[in-house]
Amino acid sequence: MDIQEIKQKVWWSYLEEGQRCLIEESLLLLAREENGVDNFHDYAFIAFPIAKAYEGFLKKLFLDLGLINKFQYESDHFRIGKSLNPGLPKRFRNDSWVYDDLTKLCQSAQLPQFLWNVWKESRNIIFHWFPKEKNFIDLAQARKRVELVIEAIEMSLLECNILPREHRFS
Repeated sequence: MDIQEIKQKVWWSYLEEGQRCLIEESLLLLAREENGVDNFHDYAFIAFPIAKAYEGFLKKLFLDLGLINKFQYESDHFRIGKSLNPGLPKRFRNDSWVYDDLTKLCQSAQLPQFLWNVWKESRNIIFHWFPKEKNFIDLAQARKRVELVIEAIEMSLLECNILPREHRFS
């Protein structure tokens, strides 16, 4: 995955500068480690920056689609995990739960589920530590997490008609 190639993608300019910097950081870390000789117990540090960028991207996407307002976007209390969780009990679903609205707006039942799965696998699982589930990832799994986030960004911009259909991604 070449950084210069990624920067040429149509979706790159949709991202905010901080999000682009975080994605670049993950790509640089990935390239460094794939060319290095170190053998770490956990390569989650490669996925951390892009996972942070993914959170910012999703907030921006939800704002641009009108699924959340500016106050929610800027709030310290808005949670992507809660807003995208398809299994969130109905009593906790409020104006910040976007799953169903995203399904309707983007006319895709698969997209919100995919975004949720990427959130869980590429952000939540590797950010947390539980005594019975260490969730360490090897270098190949770190690469997969980076690729999943990029795929989620590309897919959501296409499926939600943020980008024209002629901009299919490779």
